[in-house]
Amino acid sequence: MSLAQRVLLTWLFTLLFLIILVLKLDETLGWNWFLVFIPLWIFDAVLLVMLTVKLAGHCKAGYDRHSGRVRRKVWYLCAMLLKLAFLLALCAHLEHLATLQLSWILAPLWALLLGVVGDLGYSTFSVRAS
Repeated sequence: MSLAQRVLLTWLFTLLFLIILVLKLDETLGWNWFLVFIPLWIFDAVLLVMLTVKLAGHCKAGYDRHSGRVRRKVWYLCAMLLKLAFLLALCAHLEHLATLQLSWILAPLWALLLGVVGDLGYSTFSVRAS
């Protein structure tokens, strides 16, 4: 998938999610919150499939499994799973399926943000050291 197709896909799913979110908040739609987040679920599923295929391609014989590229792809996979955990906890809280404290709902998001800051710092300072 080319960069232009990925950007178009991202904008399309974001726009669709925002339209559905506004309709839900305006009480025009009577959907539950899991249905409101369907564009994000679909987008995340597409990204997880693409990431899994790329990781499987790195596992073939003769490829250096200890390179930074594989480590980066594993970080992307962990980040996607943290985002999905946050969205699931948020939807469960909004639907009153679970009585979780807000700190537990936001824990995957905070872990994701700390990981992003750590990854940014690592990539910034490892380039300077080289």
